[in-house]
Amino acid sequence: MFTRSRHRSRRPPPACQTEPVRTPLQVIAALVAALVLTACTSDEGSSGDPEERLDAAAARLQDAPAIDFSIGTDELPRGVTGLLSVKGHGDTSPAFEGEARVVAGGTTLPADVIATDGKLWVKTGLSSEFLSIDPAQFGIPDPAQLVSGEDGVLSLLTSATDLEEGEDVRDGRDVLTTITGSLAGADVARLLPTADESGTFEVEFRLNQDDELTDAVVTGPFYAGEDDVAYTLTITALDEPVEITEPARDAGR
Repeated sequence: MFTRSRHRSRRPPPACQTEPVRTPLQVIAALVAALVLTACTSDEGSSGDPEERLDAAAARLQDAPAIDFSIGTDELPRGVTGLLSVKGHGDTSPAFEGEARVVAGGTTLPADVIATDGKLWVKTGLSSEFLSIDPAQFGIPDPAQLVSGEDGVLSLLTSATDLEEGEDVRDGRDVLTTITGSLAGADVARLLPTADESGTFEVEFRLNQDDELTDAVVTGPFYAGEDDVAYTLTITALDEPVEITEPARDAGR
């Protein structure tokens, strides 16, 4: 009579499961990939309706005690009289102080400007004193009107139509969202009087992740019978108010 052998068969020990050895270069590459992925995830722009985002940007500037402001273009059509640039600070009282460049007769005229209490004073290199002028005479805006809150350039953020939000773009460390739209000529002409009131203007806003306006470009028929001109606007909220008073007059006059 045969009996089964109780001899136990020996199984080979399980193979050790070891992770592949990474070279220093592979480790660095993995870290870089992780950082890029994290940055892409955290830098996504603010989500929301374009109109709501522009309203939020306008409200931030409207509530600021003062703003830094600039508007300008690289060049004007030959032979026209108009605004080349304005740069300075102001508030919604409205008041403005800064520098302007106007083109007239083919010559660029730089000037210091102060606008307050419904009056505009300029001082050019041809005069040592500020002189009161009528901006309409030169086809230029009253700088104070430009910074006058809801009736100034901020109105462009709230009156733009046909809004479309584009892809986010990186500007240095900031991630900006582009919003394009249209502006009625009448809305633009209230700010820049040479604009065609019956025309249509294209506008491109750029907002950061906090719905703060970085800049805006308005393009269209600013000068009758000429090619379209593009003006770039920048508006930055200031934390402190600014004091702007009318210029001192010559006591001898």
